[in-house]
Amino acid sequence: MTDVVIRALDTSDADLFDTLPDPLGARDSHRLTRHRPDWKRVALRDGRVVARGAWWGGPDDTEPVNLNWFDVAEGEEEAGAALLRSAPWQVELELNLPAGWRDDPASRTAAETRFTAARTAGYELLVERLLYRWTPDHGLPDRPGRLEFRPEPDDAVFFDALRRIHSATLDVHALKAIEEGGLDQAAQEELDFFHWCPSPREWWQVAHTPRGEPVGIHIPAHNPSGPCIGFIGVLPDQRGHGYAYDLLTECTHWLVDHGAEFIAAATDRGNVPMAAHFAKAGFPVVKERLNFRPV
Repeated sequence: MTDVVIRALDTSDADLFDTLPDPLGARDSHRLTRHRPDWKRVALRDGRVVARGAWWGGPDDTEPVNLNWFDVAEGEEEAGAALLRSAPWQVELELNLPAGWRDDPASRTAAETRFTAARTAGYELLVERLLYRWTPDHGLPDRPGRLEFRPEPDDAVFFDALRRIHSATLDVHALKAIEEGGLDQAAQEELDFFHWCPSPREWWQVAHTPRGEPVGIHIPAHNPSGPCIGFIGVLPDQRGHGYAYDLLTECTHWLVDHGAEFIAAATDRGNVPMAAHFAKAGFPVVKERLNFRPV
């Protein structure tokens, strides 16, 4: 067997990326994603692509945010690992898989090939997530009408709310940020992300009871691929009333009122209460995602 050759691509040979079979439907998952040719890399054996990766970032980013397309041919786990190790960017790896992939032998084999390559390259599993996509045929969920929603221009209000929300969070990325730098880091990372999104800052809202007590926040957003549920969070002292559903329905209505023809969303598999709210609101699971981090 000949040695593997790792190549970065550019506009002249970007079509090489498309020559590897796509058993997990990554191409369909990324039909709205814009990948830069020079952030794509392939592993070649005897001139044939046996592994590929596409790193991704926003239109103004100078470095990739993550690696969100990674494919490895069966039996080429070492080539996939070499591709990851040789990359100039050591960022989080997102593997998007079909819903229910564990129950389909072909999907499971293809997924485990990628897992093995990632682990061989020194990545470890961080979290499994459920990806949702609401469309009008699922119907708009009714607003419960229990809360009042107000815009809030002061970032300090959201920063304080995020600190309180993350003090009792199930979100693995937030827990990782807390471990690294405390609640301030977790709150700031959320704020930085929502300012990075191209949607208006004026969309962010705080929810209150009719008596004026703050309940939580919701942030309707657009990421570079389109409209999404940016953030839903209930303050710890207001939990136990199902208010996350109220926030989710309001966020959904807001996005539809502002022209959304679909709405993407995600939550950690371990966040069972939020997953139940998405199901109740008519958000079907369309993909599953495993996030790996370099260690």
